[in-house]
Amino acid sequence: MSVPSHLLPHLIAVVWFILCWVGYTRYAGWRGRDTACLASVLHLYRQDWMRRMLLRDNRIADANVIGNLERNAAFFASSTLIILAGILTALGASDRAVSLLADLPFAQPVSRGLSEIKLLALGVVFVYAFFTFSWCMRQYNFAAVLVASAPMAGERNVNDQERKSFAERAARVISMAANQFNFGLRAYYFGMATLAWFIHPYFFMGVTTLVVLILYRREFHSDVLEVMVFTPTLPVETPKE
Repeated sequence: MSVPSHLLPHLIAVVWFILCWVGYTRYAGWRGRDTACLASVLHLYRQDWMRRMLLRDNRIADANVIGNLERNAAFFASSTLIILAGILTALGASDRAVSLLADLPFAQPVSRGLSEIKLLALGVVFVYAFFTFSWCMRQYNFAAVLVASAPMAGERNVNDQERKSFAERAARVISMAANQFNFGLRAYYFGMATLAWFIHPYFFMGVTTLVVLILYRREFHSDVLEVMVFTPTLPVETPKE
């Protein structure tokens, strides 16, 4: 089955978009196993956090931190619903949207059907974002339960091995929630790239490539990563006589 010539650039752009999104997600997970990145370094900090939490009896600050992280996910989940409502509204006025896009410079004229397909594709991206943010919220709820069930510092019937195991499992749950939050943010990035499709499919491919480069730069070579990994050597002060 042959593809019409005017639809071929759009098909290529969509395939490139999927390859970039899925490919970068798999690459980041594989590269992060043996290379310092934001996800791997933050997981080490979460392990330290959970180990230190077990040494104190007052866990109010720890519960507040998890609550703040959950509220961040809730904010993006609610924002995603607003975006989806806007996309559905645009679908109901696709004729007006097509005429508006036709006035943009360098915009490729498209039919109403193709414009609706683009809006549906954009909607799919943000539906995925909503599911990731909502799952992130639930996992932070699980983390809050773990913090509430953590053994107290003075409990004698809990040995060091059990405390170590608990800290690792709690840190893992929080990191899993953070990964879902990261997936949702990536969906926003690629959702922004999808907007370029309304102008031109090749521009869409270029913006998608740029998004991958931005994500790679921020996750593997950002300044904040360097700060978190770098351990400064404090100068040795000479005692005064």
